[in-house]
Amino acid sequence: MKTLSSPFSFEEDIKKSRFIAHAAPVSTAEEALAFFARLHEPEATHNCWAFKVGQNYRFNDDGEPGGTAGRPILQAIEGQDLSNVAVLVIRYFGGIKLGTGGLVRAYGGCAAKCLRAAPQFEIIETSTVICSCLFSEMALVKSRIEQTDAKISSEIYTNTGITMTLEIPVEQIKPLEQVFINLTKGKGQWFLPDEAPLP
Repeated sequence: MKTLSSPFSFEEDIKKSRFIAHAAPVSTAEEALAFFARLHEPEATHNCWAFKVGQNYRFNDDGEPGGTAGRPILQAIEGQDLSNVAVLVIRYFGGIKLGTGGLVRAYGGCAAKCLRAAPQFEIIETSTVICSCLFSEMALVKSRIEQTDAKISSEIYTNTGITMTLEIPVEQIKPLEQVFINLTKGKGQWFLPDEAPLP
């Protein structure tokens, strides 16, 4: 699964109608709707859009025949295995009707060309892990964590050592846990937030 690293725009003329696509990375439905509101062109004939954030998606035909604009834009997003993306396609009517098939191709095609040209990156699924170790092990443990793609998001010092909250790519959790167990000789604590040991 990928997303965009920055907003991107693309435009083309199809049978005298101008189609302008704006795409951007978003993390919530509210962010997507705010993006559409910000770039909405009231003088345009249609402002059609779609977004996908995880399993959540919506689309809008804005007066075009049902299924000819918003859904093809969504299909362009899904067709490129993208998520956390919003796409607005604005149309200025040029006097020649495109028919339903032509509209589907125009909206979907313009959105797809915009997304293909936009800068993309892989979404790496991460999970939170909490680990605790003694002061005597802290430097070595931190040094090994920093050699991976894990990020230390918080540190709490106790009387005997440190408790760290980590954000770790899911596929690296098990190998890093094994390294942690070895470094702390099995005495350190390593758990997911919902497995927190009772005080």
